[in-house]
Parts: sequence; structure tokens; C-alpha cells
Amino acid sequence: MFFISSKPVMTGKVRAFILVFLFETTVCQIRYSVSEEMRKGSYVGNIAEDLGIDAKRLVSGGGRIVSGDSSEYIRLDADKGILVVGERIDREQLCGQTAPCSLNIEMIMMNPMQLHSVLVEVLDVNDNAPVFHEKEVHVEILESALPGTEILQESATDPDVGINALHSYTLHPTTHFNIKVLSSQNGHKYAQLYLSSALDREKDENMLLTLTAVDGGEPQKSGSLKIHITVRDTNDNAPVFTQSIFKSSVKENVPKGTLVVSLSATDADEGINGRVTYHFNRMSSNVAELFNLDENSGDLTVNGMIDYEETRIYEIGVQAKDQGGQSTSTNVIIEVTDVNDNMPLITLTSSSSAIAEDSPSGTTVAIINVKDLDAGKNGKVDCSVNGNIPFTIHSSLKNYYTLVTNGVLDRERNPDYNITFTAMDEGNPPLSTNKTIQLRISDVNDNAPIFEQSYYEAYIIENNSPGLSVFSVKAHDSDSGQNARLSYLLIDTQLNGNPISTYISVNAESGVIQAVRSFDYEQIKTLDIFVKGQDGGSPPLSSNATVKINIQDQNDNPPQVLYPVQTGGSLVAEMVPRSSDVGYLVTKVVAVDVDSGQNAWLSYKLQKATDRALFEVGLQNGEIRTIRQVTDKDAVKQRLSVIVEDNGQPSRSAIVIVNVVVADSFPEVLSEFTDFTQDKEYNDNLTFYLVLALAVVSFLFITCLVVIISVKIYRWRQSRIMFHSNLPVIPYYPPRYSDTLGTGTLQHVYNYEVCRTTDSRKSDCKSGGAGSQNVLIMDPSSTGTMQRIQSGKEHPG
Repeated sequence: MFFISSKPVMTGKVRAFILVFLFETTVCQIRYSVSEEMRKGSYVGNIAEDLGIDAKRLVSGGGRIVSGDSSEYIRLDADKGILVVGERIDREQLCGQTAPCSLNIEMIMMNPMQLHSVLVEVLDVNDNAPVFHEKEVHVEILESALPGTEILQESATDPDVGINALHSYTLHPTTHFNIKVLSSQNGHKYAQLYLSSALDREKDENMLLTLTAVDGGEPQKSGSLKIHITVRDTNDNAPVFTQSIFKSSVKENVPKGTLVVSLSATDADEGINGRVTYHFNRMSSNVAELFNLDENSGDLTVNGMIDYEETRIYEIGVQAKDQGGQSTSTNVIIEVTDVNDNMPLITLTSSSSAIAEDSPSGTTVAIINVKDLDAGKNGKVDCSVNGNIPFTIHSSLKNYYTLVTNGVLDRERNPDYNITFTAMDEGNPPLSTNKTIQLRISDVNDNAPIFEQSYYEAYIIENNSPGLSVFSVKAHDSDSGQNARLSYLLIDTQLNGNPISTYISVNAESGVIQAVRSFDYEQIKTLDIFVKGQDGGSPPLSSNATVKINIQDQNDNPPQVLYPVQTGGSLVAEMVPRSSDVGYLVTKVVAVDVDSGQNAWLSYKLQKATDRALFEVGLQNGEIRTIRQVTDKDAVKQRLSVIVEDNGQPSRSAIVIVNVVVADSFPEVLSEFTDFTQDKEYNDNLTFYLVLALAVVSFLFITCLVVIISVKIYRWRQSRIMFHSNLPVIPYYPPRYSDTLGTGTLQHVYNYEVCRTTDSRKSDCKSGGAGSQNVLIMDPSSTGTMQRIQSGKEHPG
């Protein structure tokens, strides 16, 4: 929306015109006028009334003058809603000859942000009288000069402007001389003195004229110049300039001594009357300091610092004189060319120190004012924001720019910005000015916690004590303050029908995971738990991590022997033919360990043997083989004690007894085997038979009954012990056994095939058939019966 309204306000000599522009940020311009030299505190204008707002709005909105040209001269009385004179204003000191003379100031109010441009025009008063550059001048003139001859040109300067400026000149007396009032190209008036009647040196050799300059003010003020006229003898030719007007141009800031123009005049006379010198004729004091004129050569050079921003055109009067008193005047017009010597000026009108990271695009951050004192392209300024940052700058009013957001802000990536404005003009070479403001990005809860890993794996040794710290999870939140304060929660799941919290707990502050109970590897090998990390924002954000806890095995279970089976009901014996060679496989001890890893790595050692020189046990596979040729001297009955150890620390072990019979046929060893069994039973159950003998003598019937009941109870207890054991129940498949648990103890099915010939005691062993060999089983309850288990095929020679 755009509209213009004007409202005149008359208070004494004060007039106000309001020009209002409405943009996204409310902006308006107000114009006032005030006379110079008014005392401090003088009334300028009622800005609250002209803006159509209450004076209280100025106070509540923090109304203040923030910038402007010579803003110290105008002050805002917010309580009354008026503008008053802050310091005495001297229009001539402030603006010189520039008219109109204006003060540009800016007033800002907040909530909402409103920017008002105020233009105060300073009206001139007649407080300066015209002043000549010199108080007295001396002029020589020949008596032969004709009426109408130009004598000299003089001008006075009046700092005032308009009607109060220089108005006219008067000359007294006017007996022989008179003046013409002329105007230069820039409108400056000067007086040209000329001869109005013939002179007679004998009557009037010396004359005194008074040239008076008056202005048009009320009351009128004036300044005077004394002109001393000396009449000399005839010199009938005056110098003549080669040009009626000399024009030249010079760049500002040129070094001292730079030639501006060379003046040239000629005189037809000879001798001393034809010798010409050059002199400044009329100029102000400040111009006299800027230029130097060589009176002999007529070279006009720079003698000071020329500034285009102060004066753009210089008009200098130059007089050429000969030695006989004749002179001619001319004007030298010097145009100053602008050089890009002023950098743009940046003024920060208003800015914010912090902004939320979720601020929408287009949010106003600051308002700046940019000016350049140069002219043309040298004074045309472009403003930009340096760097690849989410901010941009827009032009709102002439010389005003608004900095706004132009993208997504992320405090976690950039917590603060050093925003640098660059104001660059279009000069050649261009000049630029930088100004940097600091902007802090305040945090909002826009980042969820992130765990160092989404998946963790931890380990704990079984049989741990409750409360043991297992592991620690750690999450990070890129936010700050309360938004980054994290707590850890255990997500409720089920394990074996029980809440996971009955097994594991998580410390809410540290993220330490603790065991609630003692774990048994044989029952639980792994636990998968889910931990949630939650921040303290509103609303809170969270993320999850998975922790797999592996229960590590301890060597808390001894090896279990699967074969040969140690039973109390029958006795198992392995038969070794006398014709067997070295390395003959007698049997294989098979054992398992319910532990894992190296705790389940088993080794086999021969602890005791009837003849250690005859048998050996494979360390890794438990195979019992002959280590020499069997002889007739070897005992028929061989008893081996094999110890099975695991690789745990400390190791656990089990002992198995293996009975071996050395014989070629079953009848041959029947009696020996019976004795072997009886001896074993005797050694193992000596106490039982003593008690039984006494019982038979005393109570035969009762003893038989007790024996039967005892056997039944014994077998029942054995089955109960096996049932309640933590060990897995492994079926007995001797002598063919396959390791189905995958523990690595026995990974293959062993099968042995015995091939014998009639004329050789050697045998060939082949693997791949049924896993057994000749086994003798003797039932102790029947000493006359022997069972033979033979697997595989026997091929007679």
C-alpha cells in the first residue's frame, strides 16, 4: 500500500509538511523549517501530532533520534512529543552557500518497529554583512585613459543566502569613476570600476573612492572597500589577454604544484610599458589559499587541497598589468572533477543481538543507513552481505537497508554469526566500507539425542553378583541447556515370560547398565535390551539403542563321560586279539562338557594302567590304541583308568575305567573274565558282602527282602539324580555314537571294520562302517553267561 498526505503546520516561522510511506516496516518522512541562531530549546515542531500518535506512544515505544546529519542540533522531547533545538544552529557554518540548508535526522520507535525520516530546513537570517577580501586597494591609471576604460573588478562575499545575500554595490564619489554591477555564471555579483570622465593628473593626482556592498536583509548590512587612485603619466596601450575567458578543469585531490591553466596577455607598448605581470583581481580568502599565480609567467597552479564535495566551480579574477599602469582583467573558470575519494559511510540504525533458530525466513535483524559524499557513479552505493550465510539485505528507503533472514538457521551448526555488510560505490576504482555485527542464535529443541552407536555389544561372566555394572551407553544432544539434558530409560520387553527389568536395570543419569540378578550361561546365553535416550526439551525428543549382552561361560561344569558307560548292573570289557598290530584301536572314550569355548575343549590322558607299555590314549580324540605288539606274556585282564580334563581355569575332570581282555576267542577268556568280574565286585562291594554274610546267618529271609528293596531304591535314586541334574540328558548309543550337540568333542561317527586272515595275525582297519568293535558284556548275576556284541562284518581268512 502507498499513499501521500500533506498537512501544513504554522507556528511562528515554522512550517511542517508530512510525507508518509508505508512499507513492511512503518516508515514516514516529515519536513520542518526553523530559523538559524535560535536559542537552545526553541520549538521546532509537534512530531507526535504530525504523526497522528499520542505522546505517550513516543515514550512507550522508546522513541529516539538514532542518526542523521548534525543530529546534535535537533533534540526530541518525548514527554511532550515535540522537536526542539538542541544546539545553536549557524546555517553558514553548517551549509555554507548551499541552499536550501537541511538537516536529515531519523527517529525510530519499537513495538512495532517504525522508522521516521525528519527533514529540518534551516532558514537563513541576516546575521552576516558583506565582506571584501581586502580593506584597501591601490590602483594606478594614466591620465590619458579614455572614459569607459575598465579600472578593476571587486567583489564582496556574504555567507548569507537568498534575500539576505549580497544585493548591490555603490561607489562614492562618482566624479571621474563609476561602477557596473555584473553577475558571474554562478550568480555571484561583482562590481566593475570604470572611468566615466577624463582625468587630469595635474588637478587630481590621487583620489580616494569608497566601494560599498550592501545585502537585501532587514535591517540592511554593508561592507566597504577603500580604493586609492593614483594618476600617472600616459601609457596609451593596455595589456590584452589572448582569451576573454579562460576555462579549465582539475581533478580534486591533485598534488600541490599541479598546473591548472597558463594565462597569457600581450601589450603593444615597448620597454617597461610593455612588460606584463599577472595578479589576482578578485577572490575570496579560501580560494587564495588553494591557488597560486606566477606574476611573471601567468601559470595558475594548485597550492592547496581541492575538494569537489566542498566547491565544484571556482571563478577567479586575474588582472594583467604593464609597468606603465595599464591593466586588463579576465575571468578564470575552473571546474573541479570528482574523484572517488570518499568511502561509503555505514550507520547501524537498529539491530537485534539474538534470534531464535526457528525464526521464519524474512525476519528483520537490523536496519542500516548507507551514504557516499561523492557524486554520480562515485556516489552510487550498493550494499551486500558477505559470505554464504542465511541472510540477505533489502533496500527499504533511499540510503536505508534492512537485513533479514533468508534461509534455515541451525544453532547446532552455527551458534552465532559475524555478519559483515559491504557498501561499495560504482567508482573506478570502487571504494568500499565494511561493518560487522554479531548475532547469536538461540536454541530450540530440534535435535533428538543420538547414541554413539545404534547397536552395542557387551559381555558379562556368568555367576556374577547382582548389581554388577555391565556396560555404559552414551548419547549426545546437539542442543543446549535443558534441551540437551539427557535421561536413559529401559524399554520394557519380555524375556522367558518375565519383564526385562527383572534382569537388567539402567541408571537414568549415567546410562550405566547393571545386572539385577546372577546369570547362568547354561540357561541364558544372550539378552537383547532396548535403551531410550530422552532429552529435557518441551516436547521431549528421544532415540533408541539396542544393547546385546552376551553371557560368558565359566568353567563350572565337569566333563561327562558318554562312553564307555559306567553302570553297576553289568560290566563292559573290550577285547583285543593277541594278533593285533601296533596301533590297534581298542576303543574310544567319548565325553562332553556343557560349558563352551575352551572350557569345553577336552583332553584325554591315561592315568593308570595294568600295563602302561601296552596302551596309549589319544590326547584329543580319546582313542585307546596299542603301542606295541601283544605277546603271550601279557595279562589277559587289563584295567585302564583314563582321566578326561577340560581346558578351563581351573580345569575340571572326570575319570573313566576301561576293562580290556587280551584273547583270541571268547571261550579262552571266559573263566578269566569271570574271575575278573568277581574280583572287581569283591573290591567294590566288600563291605556289602560282609554285611550280607552276617545277615544270611542270622536272618536269611529278612535279608533277601532287604536286598531286593535296596536295589530298587538305589536304581530309583540314580534315575532321580540324572533327572534333576543341570546336565543335558544324553542318550546312550554305544558303541555307535554321534555327537549331536555340536560341542566339538566328537564330530564324526566312528565305524571300524575288522578283516582277519587265517595265516596272519595282522588285521586291516577301515573307517566308514558301523562305529564299534568286539565288546564283552558280563552280567555279574550270571557268572556262567557271557554276551558278545559284534558290530560290522567279520570276514574269515
